[in-house]
Amino acid sequence: MSHYLKMTIATLAAATALTAGAAKAETACDSVSFSDVGWTDITTTTATAKHLLEGLGYKVDVKVLSVPVTFASLESDDVDVFLGNWMPAQSSAITPYIDKGEIDVLSTNLEGTKYTLAVPTYTYDKGLKTYADIAKFGDELDHKIYGIEPGNEGNAYLVSLIDENKHGLEGFEVVESSEQGMLAMVGRKYRKDEPIVFLGWEPHPMNASYSLKYLTGGEDFFGGEGIVRTVTRKGYAEACPNVAKLLENLKFTLPMENEVMGKILNDGENEADATAAWLKANPDALDAWLDGVTTTSGEPGLPAVKKSLGL
Repeated sequence: MSHYLKMTIATLAAATALTAGAAKAETACDSVSFSDVGWTDITTTTATAKHLLEGLGYKVDVKVLSVPVTFASLESDDVDVFLGNWMPAQSSAITPYIDKGEIDVLSTNLEGTKYTLAVPTYTYDKGLKTYADIAKFGDELDHKIYGIEPGNEGNAYLVSLIDENKHGLEGFEVVESSEQGMLAMVGRKYRKDEPIVFLGWEPHPMNASYSLKYLTGGEDFFGGEGIVRTVTRKGYAEACPNVAKLLENLKFTLPMENEVMGKILNDGENEADATAAWLKANPDALDAWLDGVTTTSGEPGLPAVKKSLGL
């Protein structure tokens, strides 16, 4: 074999390898995985992002994971994106990963959130207004504080208050349940005007379904008004800049989330239908969200998503 022929074959082989590598790098971003921790607000925002990404030609995989497993999965690159980093409530859970450089903070997608213990207004009016008041109502509350899913950092904080007898809470129990299970108990107590203390948050239609008050005294952990951040696995924005651009553009509002969550929780719609209906009724939101974003084939993203939604 001539030297020239050998060089030609080697050059072609190298070019083929480079092409294959480029194709591999490109297709690695064509599928996007999200964590949904089972809270209706995160289900809402994740389903919204799924509609947009699928309209752009991406495949989307949504995994239902707890918050601790979500952060561990981002670290191990088993999940790409999480739209539900509530701050400051999740600060202690996520900060070690950020400090190690294993999770990247991409953007803030919601402002003005609330997350702390709440009570019905009729209980608040009877004097249960702060964390320090809970123990005074111990017998009426059956010494129970209703939390959300097992492993949640908010539950862990409440358990720590009990273990350390903060606010005289020794002897109380944190009842862990799903969001739906907790709210079912709230509904049963509310209909009977019975006292209950539970983890509440906004955005959420619970704020419209019930007259609620949020307790003071948990600011050292829950803070006051908070934010929700979009976080990704390490290096995701650099590896998949088009998806990252969309994620950076995604900014939600309390009214939007409350409206869609109400359809899911109160009207029984599934998240795909509820978010699609909102997008069709509010197409102007797409302009900002898809600014500078393309399809997987490099075409303008806005018309592609509108077509996929039937707009």
